[in-house]
Parts: sequence; C-alpha cells; structure tokens
Amino acid sequence: MSLFKPTEAWVRSTLGVRLGRFARHEDGSITILTIFIIIMMVMVGGIQLDFMRHEMERTKLQAAADRAVLAAADLDQTLAPADVVDEYFAKSGMSDYLSSVTIENGLNFRTVTVKANNEMKTQFLGRFGFPTLDVPALSKAEERVEKVEISLVLDVSGSMKNNSKLTTMKDAAKTFIDTVLRPETKNNVSLSLIPYSEQVNVGPDIFNALWVDTRHDFSYCIDVPDGHFVQTQMTPGFPWDQTQHFQWNTYSIESGYQQNTLHDTVCPRAVYERVRPISQDGPSLKAQIDLFQPRAGTAIYMGMKWGTALLDPSFRETTASLVSDSVVESTFADRPADYSDRETLKTIVLMTDGQNSNSQRISTAYYNSSSEVVHWSKWNFNYYLSQYIKEKDWHRYYYTRYTAEKGNTLMDNICSAAKDEGIVIWTIGFEVNDTGADVMKKCASSPSHFFRVEGVELTDAFSAIASQINQLRLTQ
Repeated sequence: MSLFKPTEAWVRSTLGVRLGRFARHEDGSITILTIFIIIMMVMVGGIQLDFMRHEMERTKLQAAADRAVLAAADLDQTLAPADVVDEYFAKSGMSDYLSSVTIENGLNFRTVTVKANNEMKTQFLGRFGFPTLDVPALSKAEERVEKVEISLVLDVSGSMKNNSKLTTMKDAAKTFIDTVLRPETKNNVSLSLIPYSEQVNVGPDIFNALWVDTRHDFSYCIDVPDGHFVQTQMTPGFPWDQTQHFQWNTYSIESGYQQNTLHDTVCPRAVYERVRPISQDGPSLKAQIDLFQPRAGTAIYMGMKWGTALLDPSFRETTASLVSDSVVESTFADRPADYSDRETLKTIVLMTDGQNSNSQRISTAYYNSSSEVVHWSKWNFNYYLSQYIKEKDWHRYYYTRYTAEKGNTLMDNICSAAKDEGIVIWTIGFEVNDTGADVMKKCASSPSHFFRVEGVELTDAFSAIASQINQLRLTQ
C-alpha cells in the first residue's frame, strides 16, 4: 500500500476550501449575533440615559429645596416660612412637585423641612415595566442661636481720633450689637464690652471682687504679670497690683505755653471707659459706645487678656458677686460656662487701629506713699519733670513696664491660651500697618477669622462676623 503524504500546497488549498464553506454556512448566524449585540447596546445606553435624566432632575429639585429652606429658616425673614418656600418653588417652575412644608419655631430657633417629589416619565425603562421613576427631594435647615458668650474688645487709644476712625468704629460696633443681641436671642447670648487703650479699666465692681493691692480710687486697672498671659483666667486669690494713676505720654503746648493735661491717664478713669460685663442690654451697651473718646497708648494684649478672662469659667465666682450687686442679670449667674459645655460658643471679637506701644510706670521710689499717689494724679508726668526736675535726673523717675516687643509676645501667649481652650477669635485690623496686621492675623483662629479693612469696610467686617456667629446651618 502506498502512503499519501500531503504537501504544503495541498494543506493550504484544502484548509482554504473548508473555511470558505464554513463562512458561507454561518453567514446568517453571525449577522443575527451582531444585531443582537447592537440592540443590547442601544437598550443599555437608553437605560443609562433614563438614569442620567433622573439624576439631573433630582439635583434640580434638591437644589430648589435647599435654597427654599435656607431662606425660610432665617430668623430675620419677615414673611411666613411656608410662603417663602412656595415662592422659591414657583420661581423654579416646580410648584407641582412640592409635597409638604414643616415649620418648627422656638424661642431661639426655627427649623424648616421640605419634602418634594416628581414622577419622571422614562423613555426606555418603560419597556421593562417602569414607565416612571420617583424623583424625591428632602431638605431641612435650621437657624439656631445657641448659648453664646461674646467679648467685644474695642480699641479707644489716641490714634482713633484720626480720619474719623472712632466714629466709624462706633457705628460698626453698634451694628454688631444689634445683630447678635436680638429679641429671639434673649437669655441665650451675652456680651461683655471691653474698651482698651494703654490699659483696661475693669470698674470698681470687678476690681473689688478680686484681691487687689489697692493704692487709690481714681481708676480701676490691674497690671497683669507677664506669666499670667499664658492662661485664660484671672487666678482667684492672686494678689494683683493696681495700675498707677498718672499721665506720662504727652503734654500739649497751646497759646505759647505748656499745659498740665490729665485726660490721657495710663488707666482711663471715666465711667463709660469701664468694662461692661456679661450683658444683654443692647441699648445700654450702644449708649456707652457712643461716649467713647480716644485715649493714650495701645495695649492690645491687655484688652485681649480681659476679653479672655471674662469667658473663663473661673470668672463665675466674680459673676456671682456681680449678680448680687445687680451689675449682671441673674439669668447669667451660671456664666461663663465650662469650656466643655458643647451648647455654649465662646468667642472674642478683637479690633485695633494700630499696634502695641511702649507703656511706662513711675519708679517705686517716687510712688511709695499715699501723698505721692495723690501728687501724680494731679500732674502730667512729663510736664512736671520738665518744670521741676533737672533733665539729667529724669531717667530715675520712670521705667518701661511694657515694650512694644514684649506686648507682641504677651499677645501671642494669651491668644494661644484662648485658642487652646476652644475660644473662637475674630480679629480686625482697621487701617493698620503690616506689623499690626501680622500680629492680629496671628492671633485670629484662622486666616479667614482676620479682617484687614479701611474706612467703612469696618462695618462690613463686624456684620460678617455677627452673621457667622448667628450662622445658618443646613442640617439635612
């Protein structure tokens, strides 16, 4: 028997004939498979299109609901909340989709909840038994003024007399008070007013509630030791030193002769320059601000120290004394709240138009008797030296208690201590130079908590801060 051995040419020829037959026999099957795949792709694409339309409609409906509840929940809104919601949906062309509006009002809050629903007709899903898709929206907003403790720390130093800055500050501060002390916040928001210049006059009530080595009754300021700026409290039982009462930083020359001026004392002495603690009496606070006059140098760190101290829980012991003396309303007898109290926001609004300046004191040798204390209350310090003391001996009569550099360090310390306790610090640099801006920006809780402003922008800054304190929260 002879064996057939296929050649390479035969194999190629035979394989080509068989593949050709297979192709002819399978023409219909491949075409059907291709059409099926195309149909499936179209259907999947159509289903995806329905879902994309659903998401777009849902987003539009949710956005309308969110805008409506935010506007309706605003406590300043004079229209009925339900009417506000209706108006927003009407303007969006979605009135037919609004399902329900729920309003909750309380002494210090308003909550608005909106439910909306749209039945969207489908183009492709209907073939699978889904002729429509439910497009729901649920939104809830609340404006709630929780318990808030505010220290408003205002610069009334001598430089505030320039460019109508004091007048601008008065208007801005009063706008702030009107915003945060509203009727619906009664018993929930308290404000301590701390005017400062070269020192802070805490007034006789706070002064007498502390343990102070009292040397005079001309004014009520306390020299806080440097080490106490690393803590927020005014340590109960600590023996504080009363600030000397005198004027050193200037004397005027009018009509060709020098004047023994006494209006810019280191510790301001006027009643309206005293700290007003823990109050909700807006009209009285604004009336006090209207009386402010520019005075002496600038000690931002001292204003900040007292702004912080009036928020520290250790001050409650002093608050009790102030309540018994009818200085603070009994409503606030439990303030300042503990730092751990989650229902209470503690915040400081600190404003300045400059930067820390040097502050001098009379040498102990010339301020160690009651007669010397009385003597310096009657004389402008520089005027007296120029008139009665040889110039070569002037340096023996005084020393620099605080330099500007030390003031910046103390400022940094007290700001850090406050932030460590969770106190929110807002700072405003009003027509300040770069150095002053840097100090204030560093003190603020964050860069966004610092405002550097000029002129009437000051009112905008105070208004923005007040709005943040009364912030509107979208809760769902």
